[in-house]
Amino acid sequence: MFKNEGEKNKHWSDYAKEHLVGKTIESARWMTKDEAKHLGWYSRPVVIQFTDGSIAWPSQDDEGNDGGALFGQAKDGDDLTFPVFRD
Repeated sequence: MFKNEGEKNKHWSDYAKEHLVGKTIESARWMTKDEAKHLGWYSRPVVIQFTDGSIAWPSQDDEGNDGGALFGQAKDGDDLTFPVFRD
């Protein structure tokens, strides 16, 4: 699909910008058991809902095989971890 690594990076960077940049987070919650069941998942990750109605959540891989943990870093440098719930 891509001729080289640079082309792939540009494609996915543009995709991320299109779907994430400028969004405002309205709420954050953990995925419900029903939502996880609908996806065929055993793990329930954090769900981020934006003011435009779109939502996003982490997966363990890019095939969507199960919910995944979300990691980040606060502006003061502290590490952030949003775990998955396994019921």
